[in-house]
Amino acid sequence: MGRVLRWHSDRMDDFAGTQAPLRRLTDPTEAIAALELAVPGMVSLRRASPAVVDWPVLEAGLGIALPVDYKLLCELYPPFVIGGFLGVGTPEPGGETGWVQATREELETIAEWCEEANLVVPLHPFPTPGGLLSWAASPQGDFFLWSTHPTDPQEWTVTVASRSSAWWHYTGGVVQFMAEYAAGVLEPWALPQVRPEAEAW
Repeated sequence: MGRVLRWHSDRMDDFAGTQAPLRRLTDPTEAIAALELAVPGMVSLRRASPAVVDWPVLEAGLGIALPVDYKLLCELYPPFVIGGFLGVGTPEPGGETGWVQATREELETIAEWCEEANLVVPLHPFPTPGGLLSWAASPQGDFFLWSTHPTDPQEWTVTVASRSSAWWHYTGGVVQFMAEYAAGVLEPWALPQVRPEAEAW
């Protein structure tokens, strides 16, 4: 996956820092290949044929377009869990409205976390410009979030909000994040290191 740049602040109780991939994978197919390489069991979970998710309906309900790497992931895979920890609840065909509703409900929790966090640079939930939007969670209550970009979803990055109140950023997309997390390339910062295995959720 490459070298990871790290920076630690002196406020480790709140903000652990930012990690960056050596090269951001902008091609969604390349990002999926990196995830399948890092988590070999992913291949066995692939759908027989890509799901036909009604993205226009889903994105209209959400009020914003989603990154292409995530949309390809959802089309190729059903909901899954990596290492028994990182759970990705992908939208299913016909369930787009329910997925939007659940995502919007999570924004209330994210708003509470943002208010309680003692961060030097305050964070806010979507739909604030650049606001946070959930894409995965752990059974222990950790949130994996997008830091949205107001005009280009391909510029979205990852923010981790752990149940231990540590926050940190990763300047790549969600699929590349999962690949590097599972491969042990990332410093997990307040998260457990996960096993490179996947199972259907």
